[in-house]
Amino acid sequence: MANSVRPSVGEGEDDGIRSASEQRMSPQIPPIVPAQTALVVMHYRTDILGLFPSVAPALLANTRKLCDAARAKGVRVCFANLRFGPGYPEVSPRNKNGQGIKQLGRFIDDRTAPELGQRPDEPLIIAHRASVFFGTDLQTRLSSQGVDSLIMVGIASTGVVLSSVAYASDADFRLYTVKDCCYDPDLVVHEHLFATAFDTRTTVLSLGDALLLLA
Repeated sequence: MANSVRPSVGEGEDDGIRSASEQRMSPQIPPIVPAQTALVVMHYRTDILGLFPSVAPALLANTRKLCDAARAKGVRVCFANLRFGPGYPEVSPRNKNGQGIKQLGRFIDDRTAPELGQRPDEPLIIAHRASVFFGTDLQTRLSSQGVDSLIMVGIASTGVVLSSVAYASDADFRLYTVKDCCYDPDLVVHEHLFATAFDTRTTVLSLGDALLLLA
């Protein structure tokens, strides 16, 4: 499940979003084949964004630009949200992270952020764990459509992004992450992940890089 998302964020959180634009990128960004690529937007839901009102507008604006660029390029856009039934029957008492989410009392009746303009033909994957692949049919959907490359963005970096990137890497997808469209309230760990675990498994892009890739 997504790491328990904490609403207490410290100073510099806007810098954490902007810093991706200043990140030094590899001069060689692998090109994409639009018909074989999908943009996976993870946990951009009203409950989660409501926890971070100071950064939500920038995240939503960045990710809407990314979604629109992907749509214009012919890249599939998929949304994946964490959701539970009333009483959280999907949460195991052995799952420490799940118990933390249960205590928040969220993720039951919220929805994908309307600012992203989800279209009727853009699927919504419902997950009950941090990885958007665990217990879902996302990999089957992608493989059946010939998708072998993923552009991945989400909230939070230490939860859904980390878990899903690890799975997708092991499943041999070619991966890109867009740092300007990811966020975590722990900015130190967020930066460390993009410099280590994400950098070794994905091509890390700024929003500008991603828009050029999709131009």
